[in-house]
Amino acid sequence: MQFKYDVYSLMIMVAVISFLGFVLENIWLAITKGYVDNRNMSLPFLIGYGLLVVGIYIFIGLPQSMSPIGNFILKKLKLKRYVLYFILAFIIVSIGEILLGLFVKLFFGFDYWNYSRLPLHFTKYTSIPTSIGFASIILFFMSKCFAPIMDLINLIPLLKKAVIGISLIIIMAADFMVSFFKMYKNRSLNIKWKRYIVKGDISTAKY
Repeated sequence: MQFKYDVYSLMIMVAVISFLGFVLENIWLAITKGYVDNRNMSLPFLIGYGLLVVGIYIFIGLPQSMSPIGNFILKKLKLKRYVLYFILAFIIVSIGEILLGLFVKLFFGFDYWNYSRLPLHFTKYTSIPTSIGFASIILFFMSKCFAPIMDLINLIPLLKKAVIGISLIIIMAADFMVSFFKMYKNRSLNIKWKRYIVKGDISTAKY
């Protein structure tokens, strides 16, 4: 495991990545479907992204400075570190999507998303193109952005950092639990608002 950063810094990073995940999904929606929405949450954070990427850092490290586990895999497979990092990210994303998709289908009764229309999909919940896309973004972020952002976070005094980090985790976790409870209760997605982008204008539909 990695111990370069304190737990409060990592908590704040979880929030940063969770927000970036929210933005990323809405950019994709805007490009492909012409609208943005709340992504089933009340707040602009998708905590799954933050936990996944910070979890990758803790257990694998960064491409340029891998953890003991990452270096062990690197020596065993004898691959270039950036190639290995991409492959590991691809595998983790694919397994994560399948597990979450199956969980929601089993306990909530509906598909959280469906990639059946995409080429090279395996199950409805992941596909080679989407996993390649996510793995590429993770590789870029971890090699170019993670350390500089953490360095900025580390400039925050420890007490303030603790208050901010713990508060953000509690807020995001509460939003996640409430939103998923609503989806479980209603057996459907938790769409609270949707904004259509048409010819540069934005029209709003609230739910």
